[in-house]
Amino acid sequence: GYYQQLKLQIDSKATKKEIVIWLAVLTTLMFILCMPLTDNSSIFSTNYTLSLLLPVMLWGAMRYGYKFISIIWAVVLITSIHYYQRYMPWYSGYDTQLAITSSSYLVFSFIVNYMSVLATRQRVVSGRARRLAYLDPVVHLPNLRALNRALQNAPWSTICFLHVPGLELLGKNYGVMLRIQYKQKLSHWITPMLASNECVYQMSGHDLVLRLNTESHQQRIEALDKHIKQFRFIWDGLPLQPPVGVSYCCVRSPVSHLYLLLGELSTSSDLSLTTNAPEDLQRRGAMHLQRDLKGRIAMMNRLQQALEHDHFFLMAQPIFGVRGDVYHEILLRLRDDNGDVINPDNFLPVAHEFGLSSAIDLWVIENTLRFMAASREYMPAHRFAINLSPTSVCRARFPAEVKQLLTQYQVEPWQLVFEVTESNSLTNAEQAQLTLGQLQQFGCQIAIDDFGTGYASYARLKNVDADILKIDGSFIRNIVSNSLDYQIVASICHLARMKNMQVVAEYVESEEIRSVVLSLGIDYLQGYLIGEPQLLSEIQ
Repeated sequence: GYYQQLKLQIDSKATKKEIVIWLAVLTTLMFILCMPLTDNSSIFSTNYTLSLLLPVMLWGAMRYGYKFISIIWAVVLITSIHYYQRYMPWYSGYDTQLAITSSSYLVFSFIVNYMSVLATRQRVVSGRARRLAYLDPVVHLPNLRALNRALQNAPWSTICFLHVPGLELLGKNYGVMLRIQYKQKLSHWITPMLASNECVYQMSGHDLVLRLNTESHQQRIEALDKHIKQFRFIWDGLPLQPPVGVSYCCVRSPVSHLYLLLGELSTSSDLSLTTNAPEDLQRRGAMHLQRDLKGRIAMMNRLQQALEHDHFFLMAQPIFGVRGDVYHEILLRLRDDNGDVINPDNFLPVAHEFGLSSAIDLWVIENTLRFMAASREYMPAHRFAINLSPTSVCRARFPAEVKQLLTQYQVEPWQLVFEVTESNSLTNAEQAQLTLGQLQQFGCQIAIDDFGTGYASYARLKNVDADILKIDGSFIRNIVSNSLDYQIVASICHLARMKNMQVVAEYVESEEIRSVVLSLGIDYLQGYLIGEPQLLSEIQ
């Protein structure tokens, strides 16, 4: 109603005491102005007091909204005009004074109403801006700033973190609108189970956060987890149910380490996807998460330093062909502060996590080509195999960068073999095929590495045009004693021959293994029996 509109227009910082004092001052001025003149009357009993009304009304116009001020000013105007003879007695020049006073009323009315409208609109715009500052503009859910404010206003809170990693792949396939609508629908699904002062908050990427009261929080989170598992998201008639990881912890206001805490909850929610149950950060313990995070960040810094200052070094392992030809696989290595070699399994996942994989691949390619250019006189036609990360394979500009490096170092494309791991590089199959196809058009060869260990290996291989197939060492290691491994390798060799692909057997470490794989028609052998890795600069 009208009364509610009056209340909404009043400045939120204006107190009842302030309004009462303002009304008292205004009433006092009106009382003095309308008192009958006597011989003892002062200057305040004349129209001089009228000029004092302007600053008082301007204060009210700035604070209390134009609806309230328009009512007050109308009462003031009617009262002062009705009793004008009390503060404007007749005397010589009365007409001129009356005209001046009337003009003052007109000017005062314009100023008071204009300022009240202007101040009210400014408060409305400012209030809307403040509300939008606490709302995500895309998903239309409260953001982290709103979460921080809610945590400060509650002495104790439970933070519940929802992690939906499947949204990343779904977003790539169906567009960003799927991610937006999924979060909105999931938020609406959860809201009926929340109290009035609890809320769902938007996180960047594919995460959401809940702020809950601490009463019976464990039972409530278990109920929320069951409720979330029942959620079905319908997209173009297709029901989708990506798994949701749930982690939580209790915090006390003020929360000065919110962003670090959310990072730990995100890591813990990944564990929840494995255990299929909500993970309590306090029970699980955050110290190991902090140590793991610090370790990954330290490794990231080490990798960046290695890229900037060429601290990596390259090794090469020979791959011998049954027809007498040979080429080498390039192996990347890194040393720690003590000079010990760091296992690639320890730093390559960190490189992938922090987006350094493609830069490292280009470093390996450039340094390999530099060596090939420098050793052209005594190794004029030697070939090298270089492993590529999934990031490089799925990057559209990668073939052009390779071509530029080949031109720069004047190396023939047929001297390079690019190895891709079939379990990872084919995740984005369309872009991977485009990248590998362009590299083959240049004249480079493509090898599928560690074949047999990835998901749906045969199905993926059917749609991939590669030149070389490298059988994973886990099948070669026991091929002499394990008949199942023997049959698997035999079937892989048969498939490769149907696709006109050459086959490389990894992990050839005994004469017995070499004899068996040669009997199966394998073209190339790699392993410690054939040759151990050595520094690239030392190969002849």
